[in-house]
Amino acid sequence: MNNADRPVVDGHWACILLQLQARNKNVRGLPMKHECTDRLQPLCHFLTALLLMLAICPGQVAAQSEEHHHDQRQAASTAPTPTEAAVGVDEKLGSHIPLDITFRDENGQRVQLAELISGPTIILPVYYSCTNVCNFLQSGLARVLPAIKRTPGKDYTVLSISFDETETPEQAARFKRMYLTAINAPFPEQGWRFLTGDAASIRRLTNAAGYHFQRSGRDFIHPVASFVLAGDGMIVRYLYGTTFLPKDLTLALVEARDGQVGTTIRKLVDFCFTFDKNNKTYVFNLLRVSATVVILCSGGFLAFLLLTGKKRRRSHTEDS
Repeated sequence: MNNADRPVVDGHWACILLQLQARNKNVRGLPMKHECTDRLQPLCHFLTALLLMLAICPGQVAAQSEEHHHDQRQAASTAPTPTEAAVGVDEKLGSHIPLDITFRDENGQRVQLAELISGPTIILPVYYSCTNVCNFLQSGLARVLPAIKRTPGKDYTVLSISFDETETPEQAARFKRMYLTAINAPFPEQGWRFLTGDAASIRRLTNAAGYHFQRSGRDFIHPVASFVLAGDGMIVRYLYGTTFLPKDLTLALVEARDGQVGTTIRKLVDFCFTFDKNNKTYVFNLLRVSATVVILCSGGFLAFLLLTGKKRRRSHTEDS
């Protein structure tokens, strides 16, 4: 942390300490309140020491943050290969998917996305010949769909869309039968559609969603992610991994129904966790989280003391 930034932090806490000291003096100056003053004086001393300690904590947190960013800059100095740089998800929350893109459904019929997306819609970018995460992604969704307290085909729709332009509607139909069976509960065929398309249509969709993949021989390198659309094609939520939580999925569908853009858990993770350069993993940032909680609680308690002090002075003035 720059030394120039430190006085701003210390000045902030100094202002609070001066207010606290001034209040302590005012309390001492009140007649017939010595008993209350004696009780508050140790508390004021304790809060003074606590605030002095917290004035140091932000500097330590900022130092850790600078070290984390320095590690990130060092990692960024190792240039990734073109394939690695081209694969991933560039979130475009609030953006719209073009609904005039044409695909073929599992019956071989040409359909536009506008015909399929009229309400909350879950999009699964996959390729049907994948023997790994694409199967886990779709089977994970199939397991959780019965727990969603919404009517499929009416309250929401699922679209599995292959990003392999060589795949056929026959493959889509085969996998549709497999995953509808895996749901192990009544599920309308129109509730989960399986689509294929040409390279241009696929790229229009994935580019609009910020979903980037690369072909590697007969397979693909791709992120494991899905996204939820509102009825007008607006992206409201990204979901990562092959495991779906019913509450998380239900919330995403509610946001899509209301046209509200949701935030991903990544923002919370970035605040609560710090990168450990030795173990190459993220660890819980206890100092940052605990300091935030203590500052909020202390600030609330100080506000309570100041407000109650004003009420006591006002009451004493009226009595006198």
